[in-house]
Amino acid sequence: MGIKIIAFDADDTLWVNEPYFQETEKKFCALMEDFLPHHELSQELLKIEIANLSLYGYGIKGYILSMLEAALKISNYSLSIDAINSILNFGKELLNQPIVLLEDVKEVLQALKKHYRLVVATKGDLLDQERKLKKSGLSHYFHHIEIMSEKGEDDYRKLLKHLDIQPEEFLMIGNSLKSDVLPVINIGGHAIHVPYHTTWAHEHVAIKPEHENFRQVEHLGEVLALLLK
Repeated sequence: MGIKIIAFDADDTLWVNEPYFQETEKKFCALMEDFLPHHELSQELLKIEIANLSLYGYGIKGYILSMLEAALKISNYSLSIDAINSILNFGKELLNQPIVLLEDVKEVLQALKKHYRLVVATKGDLLDQERKLKKSGLSHYFHHIEIMSEKGEDDYRKLLKHLDIQPEEFLMIGNSLKSDVLPVINIGGHAIHVPYHTTWAHEHVAIKPEHENFRQVEHLGEVLALLLK
């Protein structure tokens, strides 16, 4: 395949992430259930999260601010101090969640490191993602860490320029078709999709690409059969 560098998404590719957000959303809905049914609360929160992405970016801190904004709006600005404090504590709990590696992560990184340069290419808050990577114990596997505010085609082009490689020499592995697969395929790179059982609604894509540079596996461990033939 001519690949020189393999990049990995972090959240829900290397370690558990989205389930923690979903548990926090349940707590938020329970806190606010006197105002709206749970499904409407979830919809309102998601709408505000997406609207705020251009301001706050991805990550827990932006999520906390979006929860506070949603709660104030839903309550018609009558939210109690205790409720505000509860939402802040939900965010602190998120920030302190343990890093739980997904199945086969260390084995895959150890095997691939012998043959390729490995990179982390992930979205999110810089401080939060650096903290998670440090807690994961995986830093030593990676040649470079790229924490991106977005994962569009231009963002990947900038990364490839920094890494000094051509698109056809780059492979992205991740759980999001929207962020980890489609932009990379569109600029001439390779991508392997590793679906995760829980995906943020904003990352959903209905149709899988049909392209010679695209592969999908059920579990991360299966990439070794594709890459170490």
